[in-house]
Amino acid sequence: MRSQHRLLIISAMMVGLAGLCFIAERRPGYASNSTYLGAILIVEVVLACMWRFETVFFPVTMGCFLVAGTGLPLSEQSLTLRWVFLAVGAVTGFNAWVRIGRERHFGPFHLIALFCVCAAAASASASSTPGTGVLKVVSLFLLFLYASTGARVALAGREESFVGGLVIGCEVLIFLVSGSYLAGFNMFGNPNNLGAFVSVIAMPILLWGALTARNRAQRRHRYIALGLCGVLLYVSVCRAAIVADVILVFVVTIALRRPKLLVRAVFAGALLLEVMAIASPSHVSELMGSLSGKFVYKVQQDPARTGILGSRLSPWDDTVSAVRRHPWFGTGFGTSDLGDVPVSLQQSSIYTLVGSNREHGSSYLALAEYLGILGIVPFAALLLLLVRASVRVCRWMRNTASASHYAVPFALVTIAGLIHAGFEDWLVAPGSYLCVFFWVCAFLLIDLAPGESRQVRSFVPRPVPVFIPGAGVTAGD
Repeated sequence: MRSQHRLLIISAMMVGLAGLCFIAERRPGYASNSTYLGAILIVEVVLACMWRFETVFFPVTMGCFLVAGTGLPLSEQSLTLRWVFLAVGAVTGFNAWVRIGRERHFGPFHLIALFCVCAAAASASASSTPGTGVLKVVSLFLLFLYASTGARVALAGREESFVGGLVIGCEVLIFLVSGSYLAGFNMFGNPNNLGAFVSVIAMPILLWGALTARNRAQRRHRYIALGLCGVLLYVSVCRAAIVADVILVFVVTIALRRPKLLVRAVFAGALLLEVMAIASPSHVSELMGSLSGKFVYKVQQDPARTGILGSRLSPWDDTVSAVRRHPWFGTGFGTSDLGDVPVSLQQSSIYTLVGSNREHGSSYLALAEYLGILGIVPFAALLLLLVRASVRVCRWMRNTASASHYAVPFALVTIAGLIHAGFEDWLVAPGSYLCVFFWVCAFLLIDLAPGESRQVRSFVPRPVPVFIPGAGVTAGD
């Protein structure tokens, strides 16, 4: 069947090449049109990724979403290309999931995710801009479909290479981001975006990679990457990111019963501050002198508000007011009640225009405004199942005093993401690379978490993906 499938693809490519040659001869103007040539290049890239779907498609898709959220070259093109990859990944992943020669199963988590999409669709129909809401619902459905099928196919039987690739990718990205920041270029554009990437993606993955390193050299450069994560969090002064990672380190310390890990983390933080003080005494003095204003209160952003959460009070108040006006089905999925905002802004279609939506200060408050009391119920159930799976992983870590389980990195990403989402709006924004990565990790966590029934994880050839770093082999728990 695989050989027949490849023969069919090769035949289609040959026919397509012949068609392109025919068009170039009859319509030579098309061959010099940059739009047509770009479309052909996109099709070729997508077909090349589909050829090795299990190994190539996920990293390329994540790379496309990541570039779209940065100031790198091709970022504008990636704004459209990311949707092509997400749609193709969802359809191809579902087809691959149906065709795999293993027992197929969708559990309660996937059923509730489908209910979430239905609730979002019902909410979008009640929106003042239903076209925008429907497009956002479709993007959420494609994300959940890809995470339920394509991502699980990419992981099945490839746990070691998949998770190892995540660690290497985060390591390379942290070194690149640190180098670019040192050169004076912030590729993420703003401190909050940088902090979100470090705290939810890089820090959890690299922390797990350092704890399970196979040799001293590997452990050394992973701890160096972790140190760079701390430096980036320091320069970003992103409160949500710092709080998320501090809680994450504390949870890992308690779960592994290794208080020395917390002591080392505190020592590393103090050492970082000392190094920064020596390198730039004036900057540290200024930072310490304005700590309550910049980190705790952020008075320079919202001088009318005071208190630890002063900068969040205004969007929270606006969101609560919107929930009171639309208590049952909300303002519509992905759309806000903007009052007298011009119609041209409210009717943004493929992209969310600046000014067509507003900041909520929390992904959970955004869900409450978008969906209302009735629509938020399936999302709440979905998040509770994620918390339950993360607790099972932490309990396994505490019972074994080990992090040598492939579910651990996905649980760490989930924990950091759920904390960070309490202060930033990205949890149900499929156009964000952070949202895509988080939900893929969440769906994979449900499959790998210890304690799941054998039937739910039956597509994984090995019963429980636990590995022994020293020996480099896998074993059951």
